Amino acid sequence: MTDRLEIRNLHVRVEEKEILKGLDLIVQKGEIHAIMGPNGSGKSTLAFALMGHPKYEVTEGEVLFKGENILELEPDERARLGLFLAFQYPYEIDGVPLSRFLLQAIKARRANGEKLPFGEFRKRLLENLKKLRLDESFATRYLNEGFSGGEKKRAEILQMLMLRPEIAILDETDSGLDIDSVKIVAEAVNALRGPDFGCLAITHYQRILNFLKPDYVHVMVDGRIVKSGGPELAHELEAQGYEPLLRELGIELEEGAQRPSKEEEKEGVA
Repeated sequence: MTDRLEIRNLHVRVEEKEILKGLDLIVQKGEIHAIMGPNGSGKSTLAFALMGHPKYEVTEGEVLFKGENILELEPDERARLGLFLAFQYPYEIDGVPLSRFLLQAIKARRANGEKLPFGEFRKRLLENLKKLRLDESFATRYLNEGFSGGEKKRAEILQMLMLRPEIAILDETDSGLDIDSVKIVAEAVNALRGPDFGCLAITHYQRILNFLKPDYVHVMVDGRIVKSGGPELAHELEAQGYEPLLRELGIELEEGAQRPSKEEEKEGVA
């Protein structure tokens, strides 16, 4: 099937340390999947590897989408194919207004350089700013420069709404957000929900899932998916933590695996 992202036996290492150790997962368009797991389990590594960050070396496995092994494609080619990543720590780009960035990104995404009429672009931009409770002036600011943490996360979701990807990967988009912002972000993601959109939401907390209402929840531990279930699994983890599940599965984490290093926290390796 071509309408799904299929991850097969994915192994990834970072600076000679193996982080993903044979991960398997299928995300169909029309579905929302959530990945939860202890710090250091490899959740953000999965996100970066899927989009082709050069620091993340794939040593084994394949990732199929639309009949292609996307691991053979450059990051921009993966984006044009219909994949999107919302960063946990969005980058700042000085001197580039958000609206101009969005317009160029859409132009690059469209087949054969097909242009988007500016009137249509502006209409969509204003509609999506409204969904995210953002003022029109927000789009004139330089990309993420001087943005609060919450504004950066909303800017990522704004990009997703404008680009309309087929598979979106959200890397802890809810981190650092208050409950009102979490709800706004989740509602924006839900606005794309339908047969042409699939989502992989990486999160530490169950609260965003109250609004996203995922079809499937997966638990990642030590670079693998160790358990999958429905939304009830997230409630179970929120109530009990990971230790009972790990004991049940007979899994012992390496010392220090529960908490990432300072560099990992900065880079989002967790």
